[in-house]
Amino acid sequence: MDYRPSVAAPHEPEVMPGALAVFEADVSGIETQFDAPWSVVRRERLADVLEGWRRWLDDLRWDDLVASDRADALLLENLIKARREALAQERRRFEEMAPVCPFVADLVALLDQRRLLADEPPQATAHRLDAACRVLQETRRALEMDRESAERTTLPRPTVANRAARALDAVKEALDKWRGFRSGYDPEFTWWVEEPCTRLGNALGDFAGFLRRQVAGAEDEDAIIGDPVGAERLAAELEDALIPYGADQLIAMGAREMEWCLDQMLSASRELGLGDDWRAALDRVKEDHVPPGEQGLLVRDLAREAVAFVEDHDLLTIPTLAREGWRMEMMSPDRQKVNPFFLGGEAIIVSYPTNEMEHERKLMSMRGNNRHFSRATVQHELIPGHYMQHFCQARYRPYRRMFHTPFWTEGWTLYWEMRLWELGFPRTPEERIGMLFWRMHRCARVVFSLRFHLGEMSAQECVDMLVEQVGHERSTAEGEVRRSFGGDYPALYQCAYLIGGLQMRALHREMTGPGGMGERQFHDAVMAENCMPIAVLRSILRRDRLERGRLPQWRFDDIQRECGKSVA
Repeated sequence: MDYRPSVAAPHEPEVMPGALAVFEADVSGIETQFDAPWSVVRRERLADVLEGWRRWLDDLRWDDLVASDRADALLLENLIKARREALAQERRRFEEMAPVCPFVADLVALLDQRRLLADEPPQATAHRLDAACRVLQETRRALEMDRESAERTTLPRPTVANRAARALDAVKEALDKWRGFRSGYDPEFTWWVEEPCTRLGNALGDFAGFLRRQVAGAEDEDAIIGDPVGAERLAAELEDALIPYGADQLIAMGAREMEWCLDQMLSASRELGLGDDWRAALDRVKEDHVPPGEQGLLVRDLAREAVAFVEDHDLLTIPTLAREGWRMEMMSPDRQKVNPFFLGGEAIIVSYPTNEMEHERKLMSMRGNNRHFSRATVQHELIPGHYMQHFCQARYRPYRRMFHTPFWTEGWTLYWEMRLWELGFPRTPEERIGMLFWRMHRCARVVFSLRFHLGEMSAQECVDMLVEQVGHERSTAEGEVRRSFGGDYPALYQCAYLIGGLQMRALHREMTGPGGMGERQFHDAVMAENCMPIAVLRSILRRDRLERGRLPQWRFDDIQRECGKSVA
């Protein structure tokens, strides 16, 4: 397949928005069509499309491009590079777990075959499924024997075994859907395939459980294992995000900001008459929660309070549709195991105990979602935070949503926690402690997530850090770590809250200095440009001339050091 984008090389201004729409459609079309887990065809087709767009960018007449097109061309170039690296990483991780489940590649090929409309005869498919089941059983016997030997030469690392178990779960689910397409409808397919497919599905589920419990060491379904990506991958992702610092430097930033938070926590503790026992002060705050049935009303009132504060201080334009457009949902008990606190976006999803939860979990959830923690969270999730982002992304340069980065998404919301603190949003020691708890949490996230992916901390040590250094309830700490390393978030996501916030805060200082933008002008301008690496956003706001092949480099932490104080 020699892919050519269905867009001519531009020779007129403002061509990039249309081109990016075609790029997004090309990529999402392939990802939707070849939806099998670890699909080889998807990887190959995406690689071909990315190469075609790279060649298309080479044909651009750079000198003829307007400023916005230059920015979009640079962002697309960087995105293509990042996506190609991610495809290579996916291939390497698949090859790493292949010895544990050598039969998976053939099953994935079977799933891809259906999407290519090239189904083989049912009898041949039955032979393939039966062969996969036999290889699975042989692989399991070998692993069981190796577990009982002294050398244990072929046992994979726990993280690889857990990755393989997750792959087996995904393949089993995909096979069930694949079988459902023809089973019962095609008599010959049903006659040949039903039994070996059912037998294989059961074997896949049993083998996944074996890998988790006996090889990866997971004692129960709630155990946290994770899958560290390593120093090389972290460095590549930092480069793609235009973060000019190494993991060790970011860890040092997190530790530095944690020191500032602890100083402020001690100050609030003293105001409450508890001296330097900030944990006692935190415990007092945790006990101030609403009774069952009233959390939704609290969220409503806190949302209105945050909007009033932003408007009273003329910080951000909030259209009427945005003020009234968000909605509220409640989080299920199972989901709270992974998300013990609120989530936000187009809706705020409220975390609070329900009647069927165990007594201890109820108490921990109520303490973890107290009035003062919630006051610091609602504005983060709604306005001026994630909901405001969601509202503006759909309206201003929406084609740039493909350039999403957690440093912009979570950095904006963390920045607002900083800015609201500076403007006096917390009025009492209890409210300051509520905000400081979350800031300490963000600082700890930088340290534990990067050290985990560097192989320097275990998941359990991450939980212990949140309990001992931040003051989490153990259940909420486990939920946060489970969410961080469960496989649904990229490696840099957790550190992006604080680091993106520091970036956005430095940009605010730079752009709103003497003779610069006003508060509302700055915040509106950020929302109007949509998401991207913040270094590129800075170049756009500064109206820098962007050059071909030269992504902006910005040492944002230098601005903070020049100001001589923490911005946590």
